[in-house]
Amino acid sequence: MTRRVELFSLISSDILALALAQGLFQLVSSGPNGLAQADVTPVDALVAGPLLVAGWLVLFLFAGLYQERFAGSRLDELFTLVKVIAVGALVLFFVVFIDRMSPGAARVTLATYGAAVLLTVSTGRMVVRAVQRARIVRGHGVHRAVVVGWSDRVEALHEEVARYPAAGIRIVGAVRLRRRAVPIAALAGEGVFEDDPALTVGDAIPRDGVELAPVEPTIAELPALIDRLRVQDVLIALGPDDHVYLDEVLRVCDGRRVALKIVPDFYTAIGGMARTEHMYGLPLIEVLPQPMPPWERNAKRLVDLVVSAVVLAVGAPVWLIVGALVRVSSHGPAIYRQERVGKDGQPFEILKFRTMVQDAERETGPVWAQPGDARTTKLGAWLRRWRIDEVPQLLNVLRGDMSLVGPRPERPFFVDQLAREIPLYSRRHRVQPGVTGLAQVKWRYDNDLEDVRQKLKYDLFYIENMGIGMDIKILLQTIRTALSGKGH
Repeated sequence: MTRRVELFSLISSDILALALAQGLFQLVSSGPNGLAQADVTPVDALVAGPLLVAGWLVLFLFAGLYQERFAGSRLDELFTLVKVIAVGALVLFFVVFIDRMSPGAARVTLATYGAAVLLTVSTGRMVVRAVQRARIVRGHGVHRAVVVGWSDRVEALHEEVARYPAAGIRIVGAVRLRRRAVPIAALAGEGVFEDDPALTVGDAIPRDGVELAPVEPTIAELPALIDRLRVQDVLIALGPDDHVYLDEVLRVCDGRRVALKIVPDFYTAIGGMARTEHMYGLPLIEVLPQPMPPWERNAKRLVDLVVSAVVLAVGAPVWLIVGALVRVSSHGPAIYRQERVGKDGQPFEILKFRTMVQDAERETGPVWAQPGDARTTKLGAWLRRWRIDEVPQLLNVLRGDMSLVGPRPERPFFVDQLAREIPLYSRRHRVQPGVTGLAQVKWRYDNDLEDVRQKLKYDLFYIENMGIGMDIKILLQTIRTALSGKGH
């Protein structure tokens, strides 16, 4: 089933299950002879029911129970449900009914209601997952995958995937690395050959008069192959010593909207040196997973929406005046629009109050701004000093293009250049870009490549340690910088 159908099915199933749980609880626990002896009338239940359902749906959303779990473990989903319902039964139920039950009935009431919710919701979800699995086995909605690895491993993996149709993976392409016999006459005598595992596949390398033909496609062409074949998963079938190849695959795929999964070496898997996820019998190790748990990711998005909406609404008169001043102080529009690269390498249009003269880069092309840049207007310099020029980006936050905190988005022209010159630069695109970020409060504006390298260190540190607590610290430091007028 498609993602939209999966989400609709889960929400519909949960709503029906929660309504049924409410009815079951009402049946077995209400009244003077009920288990909980709670004095809850049908009218009370009619009022409280929708509130409980809405509360549960919010909890499920924050716990990540509505994120895509393609061919995931149903047992893992059940364990997550148990934890969420244990907390939710305590919070939601007592918020609604705490003043309508005797103290002695509280524990029985909690256990009865929690059990009813767990039974009905888990049953409904297992039905949805069973239907989803059946459709996957029949070939509906499977993930398209490309394999990268040595030729023999690619063939073995292809046969392995075919044995597990419930894993929902269809191999549609491969980048085959072949060990080629190369002459090493200079080292071991004329006419001696050996396998060369360090050979960069796709390069034509002449050695002692023998040229090796390139193998197509190459790892460098993997991103184009992903786009052309609409690939969702990249399966990496390499040996434990193939670090060079693994690093190259991660580099070219990092920041793209694909899942990277390593097929573990047999001895690595049984030796306890790797944590694998079993997709219906097919062991895989996910590389570069989401850096934040679902509940924290959703909480971060909620904070983005609330803060952006409040700042835009409360300061609306001020922002309108600023826009009018920009418009009348120099030729050109008040809002400057520019293409930037966002999460997963997707382009979007960033919004700012215009601080430079119109068509500032007509003669020079894309260049970094410099301190005392002559292209900056007088009003623009003042707006930058107090960071007011960034306020329209809160509209980008509301639209979902950006977050309040994250690596600053860069223009495609510079992204292409920097990704070639700086290893791991594309890893910044694993998360949504931000209006502010750790690099912005710890380092100065970009003036040269060395500044970019230094700020990348802070961006990568943020990505690996991001959380609500760190976001709050960065926002407070940003506010302090803005109030002190230290912007550039």
